[in-house]
Amino acid sequence: MQSQATYNYKVVRQFAIMTVVWGIVGMLVGVIVAAQQIWPQLNLHEILQYGRLRPLHTNAVIFAFGGCALMATSLYSVQRTCHTKLFAPGLASFVFWGWQLIILCAAVSLPLGFTTGKEYAELEWPIDIMIAVVWVAYAIVFFGTIAVRKVSHIYVSNWFFAAMIIAVAILHIVNSAEIPVFPLTTLKSYSAYAGVQDAMVQWWYGHNAVGFFLTAGFLGIMYYFVPKQADRPVYSYRLSVVHFWALIFTYMWAGPHHLHYTSLPDWAQSLGMLFSLILLAPSWGGMINGIMTLSGAWHRLRTDPILKFLVTSLSFYGMSTFEGPMMSVKSVNALSHYTDWTIGHVHSGALGWVAMISIGALYYLLPRLYGKTEMYSTKLINTHFWISTIGIVLYVASMWIAGVMEGLMWRATELDGTLAYGDFVESVTVKLPYLIIRLAGGALFLVGMFVMFYNMMMTIAGGKSYNAPVVAPAAAHA
Repeated sequence: MQSQATYNYKVVRQFAIMTVVWGIVGMLVGVIVAAQQIWPQLNLHEILQYGRLRPLHTNAVIFAFGGCALMATSLYSVQRTCHTKLFAPGLASFVFWGWQLIILCAAVSLPLGFTTGKEYAELEWPIDIMIAVVWVAYAIVFFGTIAVRKVSHIYVSNWFFAAMIIAVAILHIVNSAEIPVFPLTTLKSYSAYAGVQDAMVQWWYGHNAVGFFLTAGFLGIMYYFVPKQADRPVYSYRLSVVHFWALIFTYMWAGPHHLHYTSLPDWAQSLGMLFSLILLAPSWGGMINGIMTLSGAWHRLRTDPILKFLVTSLSFYGMSTFEGPMMSVKSVNALSHYTDWTIGHVHSGALGWVAMISIGALYYLLPRLYGKTEMYSTKLINTHFWISTIGIVLYVASMWIAGVMEGLMWRATELDGTLAYGDFVESVTVKLPYLIIRLAGGALFLVGMFVMFYNMMMTIAGGKSYNAPVVAPAAAHA
């Protein structure tokens, strides 16, 4: 008798575990660089200085923590929604090990100073090529699974994951176009673009890395895991389709709002601002769709800490996607740009939206990957939730206050038109209390990740690796 086919959970387990591990590493580096802004003497060595560790922090939390979370959740949900096991399991294993190698290469090369100097894309050309190869392999596994699906319908979460995979491939290849310096052993290269064109390509990439990697991809997580944890259907499937097409079209045009008051042509700045304002509508459509999925199940928030993570993440998503378009307005941007207000905004999205929904999804996944019905400790999940939430509030609120204060000080003038605070260091020293609060908030969030790591390890210790049998699709309704 032929044994029943099972889903491939091995690669999901690997990515899920490494999501937590890289989350701790990335957030630990974040806490260190936050401390360095308070105590400059912590810049102990050129390898450990702020300028080297800060890009390491962003790469670790976005591409290591966030990337592993996206791959774990997408490779799990695409199997379940397509009612088939993962396409090319050997290639899926290559994706996991290749991604970990890329992360390790970045963790070594960035502190050593091997960098192209670009925001969000600092890695040298050999690593860029590795990323492209592994990402294409990931695309083959994901789209191959959809191609062999046992149902005609493609569930909406897969549309968001698919858009993320395609867009990130295009963004990475175009933005990472480089001219290597010979001999190639130097690992040095220069951007294929120059001047304002380089800046425009960079922020087309940078903003859409946020738009597709950190938004579309994690909306894919939302559309699968919120209904599953709430045990409710998506509030409006029609809204989810409108949300998808409106979001992916609009996001591509919003990048120039990062370059207000620069040498970028004014029409391009205005175009970026206009599309950023339009972006509010599809963003809130997705947020409302996610939150309203809990209609009839709100009482479960009292007892289900995983739902607390998921719903709170949607609240931060709604807040961040309101704040972003407002900050793209030129008159507001004149106050906010280059201040810590931007840092607060970024971490409202990164910690409140990306990290919280990833954590909630992982708490759903981990027991199922080890043949259990729940995590080792529900109380620890609840503890993690409150530690993280308090940490985010401290972090974001302190940066909002510090940022607005900075912006007002920089533009304050005396009656004769001279700057009221002509010495830049004045605006730096006055925000010291807020930097300390920011450090406390980040440290709390890091503590929460250690709580999660302990809960995860205890869950794994009490279970065995498990691959669920492939579920046959339900019969179509007449």
